[in-house]
Amino acid sequence: MDSTPKHASEPSEPSDAQSSDVPNDQSTEPDSGKTIRFPSAFTVLFAVTVAVWILAFFIPTGAYRTEDGRPVPGSYAHTDADLSFGDRLMQLFLAPVNGLYGILNGDGFIGPNESGELYGAAGVFLFVIAIGIFITMAMSTGAIDNGVARIAQRMSTRGSVLIAVLMVLFSIGGTAEGMAEETLGFYALVVPLILALGYDRLVAAGIILVGAGVGVLASTVNPFATGVASDAADISIGDGIVERFIMYIVLVPIGIWWVLRYARKVKADPSASMMGPVEGDEELRSQGLGEVAPLTGREKTVLGVVGVTFVFMIFAIVPWAQIINGPNADSYSWQLDWYFPELAALFIAMSIVVGLIGGLGEKGLTDTLVSGAGDFIGVGLIIVLARGVTVIMNNSQITDTILHSMENLVNDTSSGVFGAVMLLINIPLAFLVPSSSGHAALAMPILAPLADFADVSRAMVVTAYQSASGLVNLITPTSAVVMGGLALAKVRYDHYLRFVLPLVGILLVASLIFVVVGSSV
Repeated sequence: MDSTPKHASEPSEPSDAQSSDVPNDQSTEPDSGKTIRFPSAFTVLFAVTVAVWILAFFIPTGAYRTEDGRPVPGSYAHTDADLSFGDRLMQLFLAPVNGLYGILNGDGFIGPNESGELYGAAGVFLFVIAIGIFITMAMSTGAIDNGVARIAQRMSTRGSVLIAVLMVLFSIGGTAEGMAEETLGFYALVVPLILALGYDRLVAAGIILVGAGVGVLASTVNPFATGVASDAADISIGDGIVERFIMYIVLVPIGIWWVLRYARKVKADPSASMMGPVEGDEELRSQGLGEVAPLTGREKTVLGVVGVTFVFMIFAIVPWAQIINGPNADSYSWQLDWYFPELAALFIAMSIVVGLIGGLGEKGLTDTLVSGAGDFIGVGLIIVLARGVTVIMNNSQITDTILHSMENLVNDTSSGVFGAVMLLINIPLAFLVPSSSGHAALAMPILAPLADFADVSRAMVVTAYQSASGLVNLITPTSAVVMGGLALAKVRYDHYLRFVLPLVGILLVASLIFVVVGSSV
């Protein structure tokens, strides 16, 4: 989900369990010699935490006057944080704790024993765990795998249609729940089928990586990107959903067109393949998809419940009255205005429903619940660590100083230029922090308030962030989703880059147009 691995948030080769799903000829030889590995998100965030703590000794302290929780342009003034060295040391020590359940008191100080409003990421943390349980439960029933296999079988004689349909399915997973590492299990299905239809392995990799990746880039309600970023920006996850949906409608067909363009070229002339044949291709072509059991009534019901749950989540979070009647309109009587606590409860409840319908039994249901929570705790901890960094900045009173240093720059730019700058700034940040959730939680508290100075919606900063993160995660070699997927498909990274880099350029231009226009409206 999160275009970086949520289980460990660290690049890794496919696990034994994942590899066992792939035909033997798709295994890869172990690398010889030592390889240089990019630090995990945990390591990066630990280094950032210490660096920010040290910088807080030297950065001048100051604060803006606020109205309705937003900084007032031009009101910045120097302040005295009045923190001893011991106080500052305790801030570093308590950073993860404050990141989880720190309380913001009336004086603007955050601590675990204060009285006031929750500042920590406890709500987001629980929501991530809850949706992780739900997704794991649905996957455990086998309904999702069998559903995709069934669609592939029915369309196996119509190659172009099959490619488009599979990419749409993967893109829906990307935009709705950040589908990423879940895609690794589908290579065993897609590679033999695509080869049997006369294409090459690069087409199979493109179907999965580009399909899910563009969906994540144009996330509508992806909780691991849009949700975390919206929470950190202090807005609803439903803010900006209309433009993000339009982006999805426009960008996904671009990705499908790109893969189909290459696929048709290879089928017409196999010598046009960017990667050429691989040992074992002929055996896989003869294997094709094989026999696929029809969907059972239980599996159909599970798929229906999963779909309805995500549709209901969208209904519950969208600010309908504010979209239709303006941002200051009162909510309709039927408008739910749900946020992370209600959504966490929804997914926990529906996880149990899915497990019962799927026939997992009491032990299977409880074991899957625990394993699902464990699989997703990594991304939750990353969010907590990133929030801890912002607590240090807040209590040291340097956050507003950093904002003030950017205020004049923002004031001197047009709204459209501001949107483009936000997207471009987030591209190197996406490389630096190899987790879209950690990136969001770290960057949004600084970048989102800049939108207030530029008279731009904070939702546009979220859109710019997730677009940059999605672009980078289509190609980054630090992602187990990219590198693991290419290993399973037996596609070399340099061949994949030749195939996908022009598409990334097209998507970058399109994303810039969207954020520039959206910021200018």
